[in-house]
Amino acid sequence: MKSMTPPFASVRTLWAFGAKLISGLGLLFAAVAPALAAAGHPDPGQIGFETPVTPIARQIDSFYNGLLTPIIFVITLFVIGLLVYVIYRFNEKSNPTPSRLTHHTLLELAWTIIPVLVLVVISIPSFRLLTHQLTLPKADITVKVTGHQWYWTYEYPKDQGGGFTFDSYLKTGSELKPGDIRQLSVDNAAVVPVGKTVIVQVASSDVIHSFTVPSFGVRIDAIPGRLNETWFRADREGIYYGQCSKLCGQNHAYMPIAFRVVSQQEYTAWLAGAKKKFAAAAPAKPVRYADNLSIATQH
Repeated sequence: MKSMTPPFASVRTLWAFGAKLISGLGLLFAAVAPALAAAGHPDPGQIGFETPVTPIARQIDSFYNGLLTPIIFVITLFVIGLLVYVIYRFNEKSNPTPSRLTHHTLLELAWTIIPVLVLVVISIPSFRLLTHQLTLPKADITVKVTGHQWYWTYEYPKDQGGGFTFDSYLKTGSELKPGDIRQLSVDNAAVVPVGKTVIVQVASSDVIHSFTVPSFGVRIDAIPGRLNETWFRADREGIYYGQCSKLCGQNHAYMPIAFRVVSQQEYTAWLAGAKKKFAAAAPAKPVRYADNLSIATQH
């Protein structure tokens, strides 16, 4: 008599193969995604995160692409396989006499314990990453950033060679130059040296904003009456963009963030020029939103 393979044996084999396949695809995606992503800003049709240029951003990229994505794919594959099996095995034609079973202790334990174990596996590196984000190292440079509706103010302390403040506004269409990016380029970008630890103190003068620079792995709320802090250490020169990620008002989409990471020599030269350029307090200027939008004064 020909032996028959139990239904669950084939399902387990398929599941094991699919898990290995999806896990491998997740690791491949983690390796390929940075190459497909843009450096410093998003591109149309981009796959994955922006290219990470700080230790924190690399940990976020690894955590998401190397751990979360394979787990999500494996769970999705399991659910799809389970649905297909249930449809095939327990439809009216294949199973005309349904079971009257109402409880299955082992199954109930499994669907309680397994999700808990999955969450534990996710939580350990998640808490480690969160701790690394919130534990501030010794600062080489400190920059205070204040959010307004709808622009940013950057302040470089005097004891670190600064002693000046400047506002950063979105460039409108008529101000864009070759190489600028619409809706991201600003008139005054913050400048920091490559390879240095930058502590960013974030505050707000009006409503809650969110200071976000994806390539740095930085996102922190700017809250009125409170000073929050975050940090980054960029190891690649370039211009890195971000945006306010809170619904801070009708023009929240028009207050981008731009950091220019340069060599120490260029940074020293920029400091000297910036102290002269921003020495006098700038007069109140209109809040510029975007092309063809109305212009409102700051105060």
